[in-house]
Amino acid sequence: MGFEDFWYVVALSEQLKPKQVLSRTILGEWLAIFRDEQGEVVALRDRCMHRNSRLSRGKVCDGTLHCPYHGWVYDKSGQVVAVPAEGEQFKTLASRRTHSYPTQEKDGYIYVRLAENPSLNLDPFPMPYYGKPGWETVRVINRFRNNVTNCAENFIDIPHTASVHPGVFRKSQQKQLEMTVERRHGSVFVTYRNETTNLGWYSRFLNPQGGEIYHTDRFSMPNVTSVEYNFGENRRFFITSQSIPEAEDSTLVYTDVTFNYGIWNKIARPFVRWTAQYIINQDIEILGIQQEVIDKYGTQFANTPADTIHVFVESIRKAISAGEDPRLLPHKSITVNFWV
Repeated sequence: MGFEDFWYVVALSEQLKPKQVLSRTILGEWLAIFRDEQGEVVALRDRCMHRNSRLSRGKVCDGTLHCPYHGWVYDKSGQVVAVPAEGEQFKTLASRRTHSYPTQEKDGYIYVRLAENPSLNLDPFPMPYYGKPGWETVRVINRFRNNVTNCAENFIDIPHTASVHPGVFRKSQQKQLEMTVERRHGSVFVTYRNETTNLGWYSRFLNPQGGEIYHTDRFSMPNVTSVEYNFGENRRFFITSQSIPEAEDSTLVYTDVTFNYGIWNKIARPFVRWTAQYIINQDIEILGIQQEVIDKYGTQFANTPADTIHVFVESIRKAISAGEDPRLLPHKSITVNFWV
């Protein structure tokens, strides 16, 4: 198993218009993304095999991609189907074919997988309640100067919220919480207990009665985190982030905030979007600082019991890096008390 075996988001469906080409990077591989004549998504290596130009700088005509340098024409399979300089003498040659990649379009996202024949056949992560009646989704896209592992750990890490997001999300109250962390089948599942308040600006709206909150976090291999808060009827939301590995220190993150606030759904949209981006900007800053230190001193982390989630996430990511199947790691479950 390798990271190339998984599906990665490259764009929102609405971002890829007809006759448009998008340039993307996954695991250091350059991609040119466009739609063919039937509107199906095509992903080719972003390199013209003629004189090494970028295909993503070219143009789409009749569902084929034209290189901007000498006009070589590529079809959806990556086959060169025309060379202007050869005129009527042009012949299709099997050797003139660039690499193409499998694509999918699901839940309003476009996905690409680098492996043609993956070691496992998994579908893209299903986005919770996307497009379902009674639910709204706000989507934001951000680039982090850090790697996927550190981004994913940040997105499901409670202890940092009081320091990095004081007031807007949480503030330090030294309240004892309990969490049960499970690693099973290539995923990490976390269930929290004793949460009632300390949720920042919107506490009174989200949990006006101050009842115990149903809060779970999940990490799904190799790059997806999903957080659920359930306060009861019409007070429920998910924060789901897909961290896309561009390079070792560059991660493009697609985040969905999907919520059911009943009659408040439409009114809440601008507040949800603004608050989500405000919090993410703070995370971008702190993860950038972390990467600066990693660049200088390397990665040596000191862990506490509250970091059990991180340890499990890292074990899954390390298994994939080693070419192993993390679903074969032993099932572990640990209950931890920590303070926020």
